[in-house]
Amino acid sequence: MPADPQYGIPAAAAVRPGHPALVLGPEMRTYADLDDRAHRTADALSRLGVARGDRVGVMLPNSFEWFEVVHGAGRLGAVAVPVNIHFKAAETGWVLTDSDCRAVVVDPELAASLADVPGIPRLVVGDGYEEALADSSGRPPGPGPAGPGEGDGDGWPTTMVYTSGTTGRPKGVVPGGDDLRRTAAGMAGMGARWGFGPDDVHLLVGPSYHSGPAAFAQAHLALGATVVIMPRWDAESCLALIQDHRVTNTHMVPSNFIRILDLEPKVRASYDLSSLHVVLHAAAPCPVPVKRAFMELVGPEKVFEYFGATEGGGTAISPQEWLEHPGSVGRAIGGNEIVILDDEGRVLAPGEVGLVYVRPESAPFRYHRDDEKTSGAFKGERFTVGDMGYLDKDGYLFLTDRRADMVITGGVNVYPREIEDVLYLHPDVADCAVYGVPDERWGEALKAVVQPRAGASLDTDEVVAWCRERLADYKRPRQVAFVDELPRDPNGKIAKHRLRAAEA
Repeated sequence: MPADPQYGIPAAAAVRPGHPALVLGPEMRTYADLDDRAHRTADALSRLGVARGDRVGVMLPNSFEWFEVVHGAGRLGAVAVPVNIHFKAAETGWVLTDSDCRAVVVDPELAASLADVPGIPRLVVGDGYEEALADSSGRPPGPGPAGPGEGDGDGWPTTMVYTSGTTGRPKGVVPGGDDLRRTAAGMAGMGARWGFGPDDVHLLVGPSYHSGPAAFAQAHLALGATVVIMPRWDAESCLALIQDHRVTNTHMVPSNFIRILDLEPKVRASYDLSSLHVVLHAAAPCPVPVKRAFMELVGPEKVFEYFGATEGGGTAISPQEWLEHPGSVGRAIGGNEIVILDDEGRVLAPGEVGLVYVRPESAPFRYHRDDEKTSGAFKGERFTVGDMGYLDKDGYLFLTDRRADMVITGGVNVYPREIEDVLYLHPDVADCAVYGVPDERWGEALKAVVQPRAGASLDTDEVVAWCRERLADYKRPRQVAFVDELPRDPNGKIAKHRLRAAEA
């Protein structure tokens, strides 16, 4: 389905050519600049052999070039495949090979990771990329006839995002055929849901290769707004960018909240954050005390939350709703339906914990080249990505944990998030993770890894006693470890697979 011509980069370039589209440090790309460079990038990709329906690997950090390449691919009707820049060579090789990338655009510092995928034409930013764009006419060849699952060639990008792969190799998520989020009109519609408009200034905090941060940046470009690019995360730099650029909204994850709240109070107070209207967050459960503290910092009326996945579907909750239902991630939005099912597919009653299933408003996704995994995610028209939770009597969703993270200790199911939420209440705990480790007596025992706040002094006995006072005894951690910083994936989720691997 083609994009609405009133939305998107060409439309903004025609109406406000000099308006800032992208800002990075002291440099800027206006909409006229971005429109021209997207055309030139498309031409450069076509000279590498890229055509409609082909896939283009994008191995770039947060940068002007990331957006140029993704939009350049869209103008050819090609599909952009963002690659996690933290992948090792074998992981990168798997994604590029599995997706059948016809070409790849890569940062020079990442080029070495292409050693396992010889033969794929490449453009290296900083080494031939600008020359390739300079040689372009700026008028790419028109896309040919569309095929199933291909880009629509209307100037807006289609992406195939690969899942994080914490329980196996990453899998490409192919959106449904009528998924309007991949068109400019759909992106603009998503932005309008949150009240965004062409005069907004959005701060890109997370990695552009991740679906959440990229989607909200793209929504602002669809509306003709300005996107300020943060090349790498730093809590104080984030506050400085909000102040200096009068940022109106941003998309974060709970770990961003935690790092900002860890700054000295006088440091936080030295920045003017009054320009902020909306702070959206998602990707990982946010502990109630962390969210309350962040709401106090920026204004309780500004912090909105949603729940969704690369695969689609989701919920949303306003600040007022959250204050009335603390800990909830909201109710279904956009024509989606949320239900809780047991292992036999029966719908569970309010308050009963089971797998969270979504019946999406639009056509369902599929996993690229993995029919078994696709069918395993669905029960009828509903799909799950493994989150567990329950609905209250008003239809608000509460997440308890990922199914893969549930611990069976002494024959009893325990959801680590419940213990983590209790630990976050401790004034000296900055971050924490709870997971199961093998135990001869209990089958699995609960282990807590705690990151103390700067200058705090915590010991195992204090952590265990804190939990025993607030939880049933079988939920208390039987092992406790302390670290300077917990590992988190770029999407903000604690990398428990890395903690478990360290136990081996």
